[in-house]
Amino acid sequence: MTGPEVVPAAVAAAAVTDPELPMLTLADLGILRGVEESAGAVTVRITPTYSGCPAMEAIRADLIGALRRAGHRRVEVRTVLDPPWSTDWITPQGRRKLAAAGIAPPGPAPRRSPGPVPLTLGARPAPVPCPRCGQPDTERLAAFGATACRELRRCPGCREPFEHVKEI
Repeated sequence: MTGPEVVPAAVAAAAVTDPELPMLTLADLGILRGVEESAGAVTVRITPTYSGCPAMEAIRADLIGALRRAGHRRVEVRTVLDPPWSTDWITPQGRRKLAAAGIAPPGPAPRRSPGPVPLTLGARPAPVPCPRCGQPDTERLAAFGATACRELRRCPGCREPFEHVKEI
């Protein structure tokens, strides 16, 4: 008789969902930087979406729990800050999932030199299309949505409110 089958660590880690955007996996969001198995231990590297992200502890706990359920007993989760995460790391599949959930995915992130990432809270110059009807330009209702990395917008065409993930 054999024991329970162990799921590869990379597969188990990639399937963990983000607590703030549960339609996305950590792999979709691009914060899963690497998974290594060595001598019976698993090391996972993740990058926060921004340095003050309150979801990091929940993500760490979810990763450890998922890997232990997958049969891995020794799990370490390391935070990697360099290079800083960018919304450009969200996968095409992740962008489709956001739009399908009624959240406008981010456009291209601003280009900047290496170093600290400035967060500009001023008016955005680029239009944000409606994820429901496709209206090319929408209006911002609030600079912050359910989390600091999202804003609340409304479509002038279908008049529906929606959230948009800000470009970082």
